[in-house]
Amino acid sequence: MTLITIDRVSRLFDDPKRGTAVKALDEVSLQVRRNEFLCLLGPSGCGKSTLLNMIAGFDQPSSGTVTVGGQRITAPGSDRGVVFQQPTLMPWLTVWENVAFHLTMRGAGKAQRREQAQRFIELVGLRGFENHFPSELSGGMNQRVGIARALLMNPEVILMDEPFGALDEQTRMDMHTELVRIWRESQATIVFVTHAIDESLALGTHIAVMSARPGRIRELIPVDLERPRDPTSPRFNDYKRHILSLLRPEPLARPEPGERSERVLKVA
Repeated sequence: MTLITIDRVSRLFDDPKRGTAVKALDEVSLQVRRNEFLCLLGPSGCGKSTLLNMIAGFDQPSSGTVTVGGQRITAPGSDRGVVFQQPTLMPWLTVWENVAFHLTMRGAGKAQRREQAQRFIELVGLRGFENHFPSELSGGMNQRVGIARALLMNPEVILMDEPFGALDEQTRMDMHTELVRIWRESQATIVFVTHAIDESLALGTHIAVMSARPGRIRELIPVDLERPRDPTSPRFNDYKRHILSLLRPEPLARPEPGERSERVLKVA
């Protein structure tokens, strides 16, 4: 069943310094089914994070609509949890207090907050670190706290904006394994922004490959690979070669006399 529908979404940003408008997204249409793990993949500046922000309700389309569960998105909501590039934790709060922060804002009692936080602390593999502060944890552990905080809200959708970009390669691979496990156990729907092909193939059930700005969906690719995924396997590399062909712009066409040359992208 379709959970997220993006229908002909475009986004223009004003550039007052130059008196023009910059088109970040152009007529993007996309559907995400419940319990899918969709990776938005594309070059820097193609509008991936802009699209994620519109699903989150932090931004609005210039035209077109975004709906989640049949409801048009006009603002943030508890049905959508967000994990940012940086964990954005409160350094003066312990792990469990950070995880339970939105319960604190709702006025829940300490015992209730602690009990609910503990479930998700254990889900992300941080049992034993409940009373540690963010400064006492590694970058990967802090990202797990951010994931647990998002999960505690019991959202239908988890939105992740390059959350592992600042991690070293080994930690990133470990986090991929953990995230797939968490996704399976929580049965959430995940939309994950990345510019790394290997990361999208390690994680996604589907990959939406986007063009350079203005962002368009070049192809939505179902990924039929067994887990855990082997990045050295022939099928993994077949997917990788195909995605590279989509991301690589075609050579400039030679202009006819009197015509301007322009870059042409073949849209799948």
